[in-house]
Amino acid sequence: MRERIKNMENNDLLILSAQDVSSLLAHRESEIIATVQRAYEAHAQGASSLPQSTFLRFPDAPQNRIIALPAYLGQGFDVAGIKWVASFPNNLQLGLERASAITILNSVATGQPKVIVEGSIINAKRTAASAALAAQTLQSQKKATCAGIIGCGVINFEVVRFLCAACPEIKRLVLFDLSSERLQQFKQKCLQLADHLEISIASDIESVLKDAPLISLATTSATPYISDISASIKGSTILHVSLRDLAPEVILACDNVADDISHVMREQTSVYLTEQQTGHRDFMRCTLADVLLGNAPARRDANSTLVFSPFGLGILDIAVGTLVYHLALEQKIGTVIPSFLPTHWHQRSSN
Repeated sequence: MRERIKNMENNDLLILSAQDVSSLLAHRESEIIATVQRAYEAHAQGASSLPQSTFLRFPDAPQNRIIALPAYLGQGFDVAGIKWVASFPNNLQLGLERASAITILNSVATGQPKVIVEGSIINAKRTAASAALAAQTLQSQKKATCAGIIGCGVINFEVVRFLCAACPEIKRLVLFDLSSERLQQFKQKCLQLADHLEISIASDIESVLKDAPLISLATTSATPYISDISASIKGSTILHVSLRDLAPEVILACDNVADDISHVMREQTSVYLTEQQTGHRDFMRCTLADVLLGNAPARRDANSTLVFSPFGLGILDIAVGTLVYHLALEQKIGTVIPSFLPTHWHQRSSN
């Protein structure tokens, strides 16, 4: 049962659980997308500080990683913070979520931590909101009515949720996953989410490319496995959320947009591998914020396939985390740890 918070003192700390976050963000897809857009635009206009993410890896388990994403965001957000997110793919075999995370928000006036928020729900929703914003912004004039979903996990489920809000013209989904069990579970969850959707299951990736002009890739692949997209529809849009599915030859053949070009060029992403192969970044056309701010066109041309490669910036976590924090204060939801921070050292006991 959630505890109703009262007035918080300077030394108190607010804790927001997964249940708190989920209830506070329920049915707020449009608001979250707008928050993500504001964060991208603030970042593009220089109102942010965004160090490179730090990846903690394990020599005996290279598939696992924990990532620290620190960030500061101004322009009305006025918050600093960090997300600490773990990705352990084998958790799925244990009946656990692949990802777990916390987000800490700090006051920019004092530097003191204000709130610790369960971060995996925010992570999934901000990722999906970014993808939906890209779909809304970067598609050709003829909007897709069918979306292809490659990878049937929580991220793509949230992508479907946010696409339903951002692109209501989508009436059909084509699903593909290596696990038939995940496919069926995903299909049933999507029907609960939006029973108006027509949902079919593809036998292979090529079938998805042929059928869907808008595709979301959200898998756990560590290396590229798609080297030919010649079957794709002219002018299609690929939301390359998982970043490592497409071979360099595919990247070079496409119109490429990122959330932040310097951030996405690392950690063996497809665009990083392409840079290593070619020795340049000329294949990257612009950022999503460039398009949002009117500094670049949405597409290179009408017939090219566009690939959106979002690294997943820490500014999005603290932006959506700030939304959650303000909603929690308004609705008095959460658990307060009183006097979590120490008093001034002059006032402490000498014992």
